[in-house]
Amino acid sequence: MQPLLLLDIVGLTSRLIGEHTPRLAEFAGQGAVRTLNSIVPAVTCSVQASMLTGLMPEQHGIVGNGWLFRELAEVWFWRQSNRLVHGERLWEAGKRHDPDFSCANLFWWYNMASSHDFGATPRPIYKADGRKLPDCHTRPAEWRDRLTAELGPFPLFHFWGPATSIASSRWIAEASKLAMADFRPSLLLSYLPHLDYDLQRYGPDLGHPAVRQSLRDIDAVAGDLIAHARERGYQVMVVSEYGITPVRRAVHLNRHLREAGLLQVRHEAGAEILDPSQCQAFAVADHQIAHVYLQPGLGARKAAEVEEALRSIPGVAGVWQGRARGELGLNHERAGDFVALAEDDAWFSYYYWLDDARAPDRR
Repeated sequence: MQPLLLLDIVGLTSRLIGEHTPRLAEFAGQGAVRTLNSIVPAVTCSVQASMLTGLMPEQHGIVGNGWLFRELAEVWFWRQSNRLVHGERLWEAGKRHDPDFSCANLFWWYNMASSHDFGATPRPIYKADGRKLPDCHTRPAEWRDRLTAELGPFPLFHFWGPATSIASSRWIAEASKLAMADFRPSLLLSYLPHLDYDLQRYGPDLGHPAVRQSLRDIDAVAGDLIAHARERGYQVMVVSEYGITPVRRAVHLNRHLREAGLLQVRHEAGAEILDPSQCQAFAVADHQIAHVYLQPGLGARKAAEVEEALRSIPGVAGVWQGRARGELGLNHERAGDFVALAEDDAWFSYYYWLDDARAPDRR
């Protein structure tokens, strides 16, 4: 069996492949480019889970990058346990057909507590004094020492956020090369996140110099990894979870719900903190989708009031409730009681405070 490198360059679209990505353009010209019809929601955790299970979110349960954990009455994003994902994984199907099949998962999400053979994922060290130190979690555990010795500590703060740079994608690409050498997995999953953040930060306009530089940077890293893999007998497939499109307005669902008397906050050291346990309704916003959760036992009349409030907000393209969420592939208990989608030129913020002086600490 010829091994496969499945390379996820998030945010990459065919429109971006060209002058500023010569190596990716050459790779595309040697094979074929196909449009990947995405799911709702087209966000990292959901799309990766669908790619690796072949299922819709209402089947694998990953309804977004985060959701309300109803038993805890808490919203959690970016959890890491693979046990949250339902359904057979791609590598499990491979093992059914070939007992010698192996998989290395490098930085695709839900990487921990998983059935793949080898893996690496971000995992900071939290110190008692509040410090957050860069590090990663690996399988086997001792592989972390080899990666750190060869590549230095995983550059966590370059992975996402204002300090995002090519450094984290370059580190992951080099770790992928080591995975080929150390394990030669049948399937190597590698995730290069760099392009995504700059497309969100600056917009998808190729006229922006930062976007052009980001394309050149990811082209160099991905092109080098692709060449390395092919030299070692790997087939290579490049995928992307979604594309970034321009928007011109933010829609603050939670502010509307608060003004309608449906959302509650608590006060902490001069800041306002969302209190899910006491809200009649609140939205977990994630780009252009929002899961809107109701207080258990709220009643049909109040639920209708929430739906009416949501539909009246400018920028909301549609609202789906209960079993109707199945039209989006999201009829799952983790999804909101209502699912709202934004209009094409709009995105949903999570902001619920009405005075910026009372905003929570967002550092």
